[in-house]
Amino acid sequence: MTARRPASSDRVPSDRGPGGAPNDGGPENGVTGGAAPADAATASVAPDLAAVPETALWTLYHRAVEAARPDTVLPDPKAVELVDRIDYPFAERFGSSAVQAQLQALRVACFDREVADFLTRHPRGTVVCLGEGLETQFWRVDNGRASWLTVDLPESLALREKLLPPGPRQRYLAADATGLAWADEVDRSSGVLVTAQGLLMYLQPAQVRSLIAGCAEAFPGGTLVLDAVPRWFRRLTLSGKVRTHHGYQAPSMPWAMDAGERDKLRSASSAVMAVRDVWPVGGRGLLGALLPLALRVPPLATRRPSVTALEFVGRPGQS
Repeated sequence: MTARRPASSDRVPSDRGPGGAPNDGGPENGVTGGAAPADAATASVAPDLAAVPETALWTLYHRAVEAARPDTVLPDPKAVELVDRIDYPFAERFGSSAVQAQLQALRVACFDREVADFLTRHPRGTVVCLGEGLETQFWRVDNGRASWLTVDLPESLALREKLLPPGPRQRYLAADATGLAWADEVDRSSGVLVTAQGLLMYLQPAQVRSLIAGCAEAFPGGTLVLDAVPRWFRRLTLSGKVRTHHGYQAPSMPWAMDAGERDKLRSASSAVMAVRDVWPVGGRGLLGALLPLALRVPPLATRRPSVTALEFVGRPGQS
């Protein structure tokens, strides 16, 4: 993919400066990357990603569009900063939809709440982010004590390292999330929460089942938070009908799950103890007013995009 220097209309308007926790860098406990060069905060980076990794730019852009609003539902100054730094025609490629941006932010906030709750209960726990792309959750919810492990494909991780070099409590691991070899790199001593945000829909159903089972068995007492597109949306992606007026076409999504089917995830492993629906909360304007109805009134309530938390059985005597 050939990228050009974005025009001013591609940038996300904002009066906010770079925010979030400081990124100390430096090698520690297997951390890749380190302190960024002095001009890294302003240097432009031109990405060249394949179809599925390119979705990291799509999600980043919509988070930034929402975050730039004074009445945002997801403060994310780091996302705004990245969109300004990346040499990519965001608006030209993806278009701009305030509704889509808010929906994306509300979905992301579901993951944020789960991670924040986990860190309240396990302040020194480990958060494992599978297929994280350019997600900036660390800078939104980190508590200053937890450990974070990002597992992603090499090309995606290379871009992340350039833009978001890891700090002392962050590790980046280039690996296939479905292979589960990464599980050996996870510190289980203080609790584990795994996120699979915007990932599973791009896998085959058998891979999704295997990944859930592998996490359930590898992390007793842990949690996996995942999202899913509904089956009707999957059919649209497979037929190539999910595209913007600007030419961007969403990649095919082999796996889907209607919200009403979430309990079927228990069948992946006997170690899946509980399944919870994580509802979006808040919302602005008409979308905020209609959201509670969409979550409760069929058929949309059972055939909508969903975020689900899976709780795993702990070892005997495990607190």
